[in-house]
Amino acid sequence: MWLLPLAPTGPRRDNPRHLPSCSPALLLLLLLLLGSCLGVSGVAAGSRRPNVVLLLTDDQDEVLGGMYVPSALCCPSRASILTGKYPHNHHVVNNTLEGNCSSKSWQKIQEPNTFPAILRSVCGYQTFFAGKYLNEYGAPDAGGLEHVPLGWSYWYALEKNSKYYNYTLSINGKARKHGENYSVDYLTDVLANISLGFLDYKSNSEPFFMMISTPAPHSPWTAAPQYQKTFQNVFAPRNKNFNIHGTNKHWLIRQAKTPMTNSSIQFLDSAFRKRWQTLLSVDDLVEKLVKRLEFNGELNNTYIFYTSDNGYHTGQFSLPIDKRQLYEFDIKVPLLVRGPGIKPNQTSKMLVANIDLGPTILDIAGYNPNKTQMDGMSLLPILRGASNLTWRSDVLVEYQGEGRNVTDPTCPSLSPGVSQCFPDCVCEDAYNNTYACVRTMSTQWNLQYCEFDDQEVFVEVYNLTADPDQITNIAKSIDPELLGKMNYRLMMLQSCSGPTCRTPGVFDPGYRFDPRLMFNNHGSVRTRRFSKHPL
Repeated sequence: MWLLPLAPTGPRRDNPRHLPSCSPALLLLLLLLLGSCLGVSGVAAGSRRPNVVLLLTDDQDEVLGGMYVPSALCCPSRASILTGKYPHNHHVVNNTLEGNCSSKSWQKIQEPNTFPAILRSVCGYQTFFAGKYLNEYGAPDAGGLEHVPLGWSYWYALEKNSKYYNYTLSINGKARKHGENYSVDYLTDVLANISLGFLDYKSNSEPFFMMISTPAPHSPWTAAPQYQKTFQNVFAPRNKNFNIHGTNKHWLIRQAKTPMTNSSIQFLDSAFRKRWQTLLSVDDLVEKLVKRLEFNGELNNTYIFYTSDNGYHTGQFSLPIDKRQLYEFDIKVPLLVRGPGIKPNQTSKMLVANIDLGPTILDIAGYNPNKTQMDGMSLLPILRGASNLTWRSDVLVEYQGEGRNVTDPTCPSLSPGVSQCFPDCVCEDAYNNTYACVRTMSTQWNLQYCEFDDQEVFVEVYNLTADPDQITNIAKSIDPELLGKMNYRLMMLQSCSGPTCRTPGVFDPGYRFDPRLMFNNHGSVRTRRFSKHPL
């Protein structure tokens, strides 16, 4: 997590070295914020409560040091941001209505308890949303575009998944179609203009919360015309796990073709460049937003957060392009923060997750997040530089695989049950690509422990201190006692809710391990549960 000051100059668009996997200008421009109900600690009585801006990109991986997502897929991760809960508690398991993505059940049970709903109903904030909400938002079976979630004063939401042209927005419940004219339809720029309009015409008597959710850098990676020839000499990073076989990994990783074909490598390099190109328009959005806040005299009283919903891979373990996997490149995203009381140019090594954003913003707004059922923790003490802070040492990552019941006609040799098979029929997902992980970081250990819900109950364990690229699975060589503790901790986290998600981890001083809890009443070893039916 980076805490940055406002850059005095604009982005350098001729030098991509700053962010090997992000837009090169983001390090200069991206900032973040927080708000208050009864007043933030350190804010003088009678002064205006802070404003908060949350900037959310789509599929942007992290290389700067950031935070973890509880699921490496758009809809479950976005649901975690809004609710502050792990997927097993908000029950959004994939990007479909059947997986609870913007379903009627989600709307009835979870939307009334999101942090924006609390900001609006309890704290009196003006709440503004613009961009991609959840992947199935606007579906006719779930209320269509007329549905406006509780808690939003201003609603400009994209129908379904990310696009740049030829899309429909819900403008406070009324559909507005856009075409393919760059000057009036390019979505990132449209979101920028809508956001600037809100800042100019909102009420000045109430604090505000803005959530701006861009399509970039999600596919189809359509850059603005002025940026389509940038980064011509940029290629996807050739790190140690690029284009190698995933030895001793889950079967889905092992099925990737190694070495990748030249056509696959050309495809992923092109995708990488286009992703960067789309992010240049996000840079423009951020720059305009910050300048308008400064012009309006509101920048110094505004917290700005910049992050993404999940990571992305381009050639790691010979998987061409996608997300969904348990590795760092898919579960780590940027987190940059700016705001009152935050010292510039700091980097925190604390283990944070996107379930912490809601509690943090509520805390900034003066609302005690412990009054909610959120699983996350407020980052406000970290942002304020608190010393001797007791913090978590592990987070949960969980994912439920998706597959098709039919054989892919473009890949007739593949059996049913796989999906996302492109290019060269390399599959990125499957029914039994269902896993849960404990990601642990302490003064002594930097580990990831994962179990799959398949016939093998396949286990992957990585020591990221010695193996940051997660090449060697040490599940069969690690101390069995430690393996048992990690298994037990995983079971505990998968059944946690609220405060029990914040109990001491395996390497915390307060941790207590009772081996008897590893066995059921019949003497056999317990295994963790995976939800087959999300509702």
